Amino acid sequence: MSLLLDSAASYHVMNRIIKLAHCDGRTVISSIHQPSIEVFELFQNLCLLSSGRTVYFGPASQAEQFFASNGFPCPTLRNPTDYYLRTINKDFDMDLEQGLDGKPSNEEAIQILINSYKSSGTSKQLELNVTEICNQKGEALKKGNQASFITQCLILTRRSFVNMYRDLGYYWLRLGIYVGLCLCLGTIYHAIGSAFDSIQSIHAHVCRIILNFHGNIGGFPSFVEDMKIFRRERLNGHYGVAAFVVGNTFSSIPYLLMNSVIPGAIVFFLVGLQQTFDHFAYFALVLFVTLLLVESLMMIVASIVPDFLMGVITGSGILGVMLLAGGLFRKPHDLPTFFWRYPMYHIGFHKYVSQGIYKNEFEGLTFPNNQAGGSFIITGEEILKNIWEMEMSYSKWVDLAILFGMVILYRLMFFGMIEAREKVAPIIKFFMNCGDGGRRMSRSAAWFGRGSSACGTLARLVETWLGGARGSWRWLVEVYAAVALPVDQQHWRSATAKVRTGVADQTFCRYWAGLLLEVAWVSIWVSARYLVFNPL
Repeated sequence: MSLLLDSAASYHVMNRIIKLAHCDGRTVISSIHQPSIEVFELFQNLCLLSSGRTVYFGPASQAEQFFASNGFPCPTLRNPTDYYLRTINKDFDMDLEQGLDGKPSNEEAIQILINSYKSSGTSKQLELNVTEICNQKGEALKKGNQASFITQCLILTRRSFVNMYRDLGYYWLRLGIYVGLCLCLGTIYHAIGSAFDSIQSIHAHVCRIILNFHGNIGGFPSFVEDMKIFRRERLNGHYGVAAFVVGNTFSSIPYLLMNSVIPGAIVFFLVGLQQTFDHFAYFALVLFVTLLLVESLMMIVASIVPDFLMGVITGSGILGVMLLAGGLFRKPHDLPTFFWRYPMYHIGFHKYVSQGIYKNEFEGLTFPNNQAGGSFIITGEEILKNIWEMEMSYSKWVDLAILFGMVILYRLMFFGMIEAREKVAPIIKFFMNCGDGGRRMSRSAAWFGRGSSACGTLARLVETWLGGARGSWRWLVEVYAAVALPVDQQHWRSATAKVRTGVADQTFCRYWAGLLLEVAWVSIWVSARYLVFNPL
């Protein structure tokens, strides 16, 4: 174990550990940094190493006598541990004036102490003890295995469930907000009825329900904290990515059911929708899967954007674009063909949420028809197909199945994002640290665009923006800014010569990586312009 505490906390922690060790009969190995005299007196044995060689290994109380007997007495009023470490540390031998006034250097002192320890009775007794232990017969120690996948999932599910229960802002506060909003909706649309005017009221009511439940980003701060804990524990090898995803998913299900059933029951029965258990169960399931989808999407964002503010903005932007293309603000056939209808309308989950709720409410109902030239009665199926332009080729249960499939897809994407980050991050760091290990973007701009006033302006703008950027994003923008500037012919000739001689430094690697990025950017831009002016 390793302690990084202040002297008071270090003393109390070590004192407690020693009491536990005595009670359980255990041996505790500790590496402690700059211990106080009180903490040092708690240790029974001391091991001092220098470059992997044993300088002293024996009772801690006899270490001071060992140093003094070899000509290195600890000065008065000096912490013995500080003196020991300073004597056997040779890292700064060149910086200190050693060997003056007849005093040996640290290297000489270390060699004297090592030789003295090897010839001491303590070292010989230790060798005898090791030999006796090796000659003892007994069963071979079994290598401890990591907990099984099922055990990891159960432990993580339980821990995450308890954390969600204790954190008021995770689900409890959102439950109160949903109950309040549903009470407002229920009283505004109370007893909505089945007249012709009720068709538009039901539509407005459904839109507001989706708006209330789609903004489920209140748990994002907790997601960010969970990701920080996961990354730390993942580096220690406690569990895998799959166990974390499974545990987080199952632990949130009870709370999401609670947040969908209780507010859903309030708004469902106050408004006076179809009063059957089947219709209410479907309505609550749609709300539940909506919350699960939004939460899954925010987890994906949390795995990419670790910053709280940037994550909330990114998640809200993605949900906003999906909502605009969900067919609530404009009918599906009125949406622009490029991007909004293909593909956003079909890949966004709002389409299937609205279709499921509409079909659940309108199918099987009849309304008086006030439109001129038509029949006196209009059915719910006709309203869905002709007025709201819903896809009636499949049932509402297919919409629900698609939503659950999207939940699985989002969770798999979350799993893939974490795995990809673990695989790609070391590669990016390798390229960032290759060569001279990280030149600034302004230097890259000078390499590729000397003599152009536009380059300097762009370089300063990007450099200002990069002041808050870090990691791979800084490197990617640096590469793009470099190749977006006019190419310096002198550097081009220099890079070409390096290729011919088989030498490729960081500058050359960045140039070609950026050139490929530039080609990809131009290709995307040309494709986008073609699709805009040649819609599907």
